[in-house]
Amino acid sequence: MQTEIQLDAVDRRILQVLQAQGRSTFDDLASAVGLSASAVLRRVKRLGESGVIAGYVALVAPERVGLGLTAYINVRLEKHADVGKRSPMDAFTAAVQAWPEVVECAALTGEMDYLLRVLVRDMAHYSRFIMDSLLKHPSVQDCKTSFVMQRWKGTTAVPL
Repeated sequence: MQTEIQLDAVDRRILQVLQAQGRSTFDDLASAVGLSASAVLRRVKRLGESGVIAGYVALVAPERVGLGLTAYINVRLEKHADVGKRSPMDAFTAAVQAWPEVVECAALTGEMDYLLRVLVRDMAHYSRFIMDSLLKHPSVQDCKTSFVMQRWKGTTAVPL
């Protein structure tokens, strides 16, 4: 586990503004937090170097680029591995990295091992992904899918 970085109220406000509007200028940030632009620049640089700010991205609306179906797939893996072979979990997590449809993968406690968030064009695309990729993976024992019918909240912002 990585060490938690201590943030003061100004750091938190800077992060809140950047999460809401990542293209804010240093002048805009300075105005929002009551510091000079150079002081804000130093703080943002420190937040980046310490790993608090992991990167900057453009948030793309999946449905606007033809990815109109979101599926959450619970995956259960086989539990044993032959001696000398890579574990099923290692093999599966490596494969997940190569599947562009999978935009998020989390290891879980409980009955299933992983939860995948998958973005696809339509049911035919989903079917191809399941049949040609996921279920063909030798580590996968079972999967269960739920489809998003309507999204009521979707944010990338971390509650500060």
